[in-house]
Amino acid sequence: MRPAGTHPLNGSSAVQLGLGVNRGQFFLLVLVNAFVGAMVGVERAVLPVLAEDAFGVASTTAVLSFLIPFGLAKAGANLLAGDLAHRVGRRRILLAGWLFGLPVPLLLAWAPSWGWVVFANLLLGINQGLAWSATVIMKIDLVGARQRGLAMGINEFAGYLAVALAALGASYLVAAHGPRSGPVWIGGGAAVLGLLLTLLFVRDTAAHVAHEAALTAKAVEPKPEALPERFRARLWRVSWTHRPLFAANQAGFVNNLNDGLAWGLLPLFFASAGRSLREIGWLAALYPAVWGIAQLGTGALSDRLGRRPLIAWGMGLQALGLLVFAATRSFAEWAAGAVILGLGTAAVYPTLIAQVSDLVTPADRASTVGVYRLWRDLGYVAGALLAGLVADLLGYRVSILAVALLTAASGVVAQVYLPTMHSPPAGRQPPG
Repeated sequence: MRPAGTHPLNGSSAVQLGLGVNRGQFFLLVLVNAFVGAMVGVERAVLPVLAEDAFGVASTTAVLSFLIPFGLAKAGANLLAGDLAHRVGRRRILLAGWLFGLPVPLLLAWAPSWGWVVFANLLLGINQGLAWSATVIMKIDLVGARQRGLAMGINEFAGYLAVALAALGASYLVAAHGPRSGPVWIGGGAAVLGLLLTLLFVRDTAAHVAHEAALTAKAVEPKPEALPERFRARLWRVSWTHRPLFAANQAGFVNNLNDGLAWGLLPLFFASAGRSLREIGWLAALYPAVWGIAQLGTGALSDRLGRRPLIAWGMGLQALGLLVFAATRSFAEWAAGAVILGLGTAAVYPTLIAQVSDLVTPADRASTVGVYRLWRDLGYVAGALLAGLVADLLGYRVSILAVALLTAASGVVAQVYLPTMHSPPAGRQPPG
């Protein structure tokens, strides 16, 4: 037995911040987040194509309809997770996320119609919003401010490398054993293992939040006002009136708008050019694989160079990658586009979460990250509607080009409004 009063991870008598002293719990959460990523990865290569082949869905907008309940549910779950984190605990939110995820592989495997697939993606969105939010917040809690970018890089590396591997594995399983095999074996295994690891080994990080708040002079106590008023005021300030947070929110929104296009539209685009399911699997996996691996460097780099350069230039790289898809036709050229898109997303994704965390106090961090992730994942809804409607009216290439231009414009907004280096927390700044 460990001595009374010692921390369960490092054996010391006091809670400490940092990746090294909390490495056991930190890398356990990395593994858990990999299983979260695998849950969504099984759909990346196969679901849009199977919508047409297995369910007879003809319209591109209808095919991309599965992203709308996914994005809405994930966005709402992000907001809920951030708001409840201090009250019910991060670990309980993570466990709830896994409970929503357990039925998803079974629904995808035995869905009698496309409507059941859409419902499964609503549950998947709740799973991703609760579980991924919880692992993000808990890692930020553990490491403290100095290693925040590194922590987010490692977190997103694990999650999106798992997305890539699951996408590739599902495409091979579907090609060999039929359209329902990938979600059952890969998604089902990820859900069961993720739930068991969380239930048996994950510990809550509330003590680390309290410790960081006690150490910093930046903490600001909220005013004693009614909870609905406090929530509405925070939502309005974080979303609109605080310009650096607005800049981060809109960049996250557009990032997931173009990720929604990459998830839902690009496999259809590749299939229309006669690519096999395995070729589509490789192209669908290459983008999140580069995204995942490169984040090991970009997250830590943002700790040194500041957040703004990686966010603004990363959005520009994303736009360039999409332009490559729209302007070329060969497998090799599309693979190059996937690499460029992955590098751009790697520069943006962990850096945005670190940027939002920089701008707020430890007490406000979970709820503010929740608001950011709300706006970010509403981008999936916008991406599904925009990409689907434009593709139905004007074709795949015009749809990809339109999203590329939006992504470039978002990078300009980030360059104008994000701070040059780390800023004081938003609670210490006037709104606007």
